[in-house]
Amino acid sequence: MPHIITSPCIGVKDQACTEVCPVECIYEGEDQFLIHPDECIDCGACVPACPVSAIFPEEDVPENEQPFIRKNYAHFGL
Repeated sequence: MPHIITSPCIGVKDQACTEVCPVECIYEGEDQFLIHPDECIDCGACVPACPVSAIFPEEDVPENEQPFIRKNYAHFGL
């Protein structure tokens, strides 16, 4: 399961998560960063690096942030 970046990232786009990702699967979107689900190796290195606590394993995305799962996949045409 890939990780998902949720609403706290909107407008922040701090690059700490991109700097620790060993496979460089975090990309800059229009208003936030997004994780490519086919490239993510589910290592979790990005989670503690996120200064706004916006990153979750897909299965742990809070209920109110669930739309970001679809947004993430759609961004990459999946």
